[in-house]
Amino acid sequence: MNAIWHALGWFGGAGRWSGADGIPHRMVEHLWYSLLAFAITALIALPIGLLLGHLRRGRPAALSGFLVVSSANAARALPTLGLLILVVVLTTAGDIVPILVPLVLLAVPPVLVNTYAGVRQVDPGLRDAAEGMGMRGRQVLLKVELPVALPLILLGLRTALIQIISTATIAAYVGLGGLGRYIVDGYSRQEYDSMAGGAILVIVLAVLTQAVFAGLHRFAVSPGVRRRAAPN
Repeated sequence: MNAIWHALGWFGGAGRWSGADGIPHRMVEHLWYSLLAFAITALIALPIGLLLGHLRRGRPAALSGFLVVSSANAARALPTLGLLILVVVLTTAGDIVPILVPLVLLAVPPVLVNTYAGVRQVDPGLRDAAEGMGMRGRQVLLKVELPVALPLILLGLRTALIQIISTATIAAYVGLGGLGRYIVDGYSRQEYDSMAGGAILVIVLAVLTQAVFAGLHRFAVSPGVRRRAAPN
């Protein structure tokens, strides 16, 4: 119980809410790394997942499923911290690149797999009906398959962002900022209240992300699709 009170008391410490090491500044840094990695992930994984999921006939469709599963499993097997250190050693780019590479590779699998699976599970009858109304492939994808697949796509995006936020603490290992500074610096100085405070802030961000996506799901997904997806 004392450890909890010490951790909570850390938030009221001198200079905790101002300056370069203050919570607002570290929070902005953490969100910057996280949201940039999330944007890159979405730009990579969403179009690929939509395109591969849309393929339904012949060898390309079978090959697309194999590629999605294989690439996702390979990316999940990569050690995030080891990859971060490797990129630091090899890259000559800006300071933020080493942290973006492992975060993006970590986040691509859930977005790619969920997007692909969401489009693939759309009832073929809906697609046939849309084609019967004169819609072409792109129109079918954007106006029929995408809205129906949206709950699963949002689930993948939510999972990816929470993973990114939780893992972005490793930025502190290569001298960058973010909430990981409280954890890494606290450990080196044996300031366990600082470590606990940093961990609490990361948890709060993850919970807020969950709440934002819950609201987005309610706002963006049509009621009919929500009712259909509810049992799952």
